[in-house]
Amino acid sequence: MTETSFPPDQNAYWRSHAWLAAGAMIAAMVLLWAMGNPHVWTGAIGGLLAIGLRGTYLRSEEMARVWTLSGTTIKGPDQQQISVADVAELNKLGSTVQIVTRDGNKHLIKYQSEPAATIATIEEARR
Repeated sequence: MTETSFPPDQNAYWRSHAWLAAGAMIAAMVLLWAMGNPHVWTGAIGGLLAIGLRGTYLRSEEMARVWTLSGTTIKGPDQQQISVADVAELNKLGSTVQIVTRDGNKHLIKYQSEPAATIATIEEARR
């Protein structure tokens, strides 16, 4: 029985944060514009700095969250265990793979370099 691990990818992590930063920059600029602030451009700087700091602060924690497929069990961080037989649905959400169990519980395997390959590996174990 081989064990397959799904470690987070640093490039996927920063790519996800780039998208978050773009959204935060736009939202902050729209908010400042709606408030009548003449310095709308400061929202872009604030949004970029906020998400950049968040990404830097959480990077080491997120990079340590490795999932492992071992036989008929998917093991995650924080002692999470999912039986492969209990997997009802696998969804791709950007660089994240969402596992939905038959009970309706949802688990996220975040920052995958190739989420489609992660899904294919879990699907193969379901057969």
